[in-house]
Amino acid sequence: MTTLPGKTEKKLGLVIDLDTCVGCHACVISCKGWNTENYGAPLSDQDPYGGDPSGTFLNRVHSYEVQPLATSDKPHPAAQLIHFPKSCLHCEDAPCVTVCPTGASYKRVEDGIVLVNESDCIGCGLCAWSCPYGARELDQAEGVMKKCTLCVDRIYNENLPEVDRVPSCVRTCPAGARHFGDFADPESNVSKLTAERGGMDLMPEQGTKPVNKYLPPRPKDEMDQIDVLAPFLAPVAEEPAGFVGWLDKMLEKI
Repeated sequence: MTTLPGKTEKKLGLVIDLDTCVGCHACVISCKGWNTENYGAPLSDQDPYGGDPSGTFLNRVHSYEVQPLATSDKPHPAAQLIHFPKSCLHCEDAPCVTVCPTGASYKRVEDGIVLVNESDCIGCGLCAWSCPYGARELDQAEGVMKKCTLCVDRIYNENLPEVDRVPSCVRTCPAGARHFGDFADPESNVSKLTAERGGMDLMPEQGTKPVNKYLPPRPKDEMDQIDVLAPFLAPVAEEPAGFVGWLDKMLEKI
């Protein structure tokens, strides 16, 4: 079995903003594409166009309707839809690593990323059973366990423009709900976001110390409502001018 490093030089991970995520699944599609075309064995699909499709995904988005608890100030709080992206959280105390019988699962000392050596994986599934977040998936075609790699083949690739040296899901997110950085650096973007917005661990009672953090959503019924169509509904001129003005005068003569 693999032992965990006592300390890692960096703590690379993600901050996911639940207040911003719109549930578009762009991160899911980009993750599937990048990891199928580049890192390791392709992420397989079974019966993709049939009646019972299934497949291997390293990132998934779940949607929940949440009903906040009633209070004296707000006896009938408004329910809201929360989109919840989930992938490997690259835990500091990762049980998937210590339970692996072949040492295929390991945590890197240099950056804290949890990876799987696919050539050593026997597909026993112990890591999936030990992960409290359900972040591991058995690729049915390859017979090995797959998981988020934080796009390790992108973030260190000097052949890519610097703006692209982030995980594919972060680069793709149209809402800017995903952020990547080093949590070991208190001045990094992810550390500041976590401190300013009250970033949370997922299921902290499990004691896995997940590196990835979630920013909580704001109650939607407390936000100022903005009419996005207002600029288009306001009159742009008191009197018609140009062709419209000429047409208006011609119609008045009829």
